Amino acid sequence: MGDALRVLVCDDQQLVRAGFVTILDAQPGLEVIGEAGDGRTAVELALELRPDVVVMDIRMPVLDGIEATRLLAGPDVVDPLTVLVVTTFDLDQHVYDALRAGAAGFLLKDARPAELVAAVHTVAAGESLLAPAVTRRLVGRFAERIRDVSPRGAAARELAMLTPRELEVLRLIAVGSSNAEIADELVISHETVKTYVSRILTKLALRDRVQAVVFAYRTGLVTP
Repeated sequence: MGDALRVLVCDDQQLVRAGFVTILDAQPGLEVIGEAGDGRTAVELALELRPDVVVMDIRMPVLDGIEATRLLAGPDVVDPLTVLVVTTFDLDQHVYDALRAGAAGFLLKDARPAELVAAVHTVAAGESLLAPAVTRRLVGRFAERIRDVSPRGAAARELAMLTPRELEVLRLIAVGSSNAEIADELVISHETVKTYVSRILTKLALRDRVQAVVFAYRTGLVTP
């Protein structure tokens, strides 16, 4: 399939897993290269196959999806993989833990097939990773816990590294705005937004937009 995105599907429910595989494999530009029914197998296959995106269920036997995500994409992983977590909306704590473990984003299990396909492309591109409503509900709910991680003086020093315009962009990222929405809000081009996002991630030594959202809440730049 040439330059197709290579996807590994991990879910302990066979029907759900088969559904994901069928949907993704039917799309041009996507190729399912493997599937796993438990977290340990998911980690082993992911390390062996090095897919572009790992679609990871949270609740799985042997090793849960959160720990599997940490092993594949956590802060101590030298060459992290891109993990898209799938979950149900009532598991806020689990999703929060998954994002802290290094997940690039997450998708609700009742999402439409087109949303699954779009989510895989989105996380593979490292762009708009969290839907606005979910960002506000999820990260906002745990903002106090996140903010406790960083001393006030350290937060101020980190924020001082950014220009006023970069701070504006970071605030919009933190409330879940996509690059297109940021461009409209600030009346700048899409390419300029991408440049600002890249600068923010580089200056703050952040891996992706999920980490940028957590950083913004942790430092108090935005509040729930």
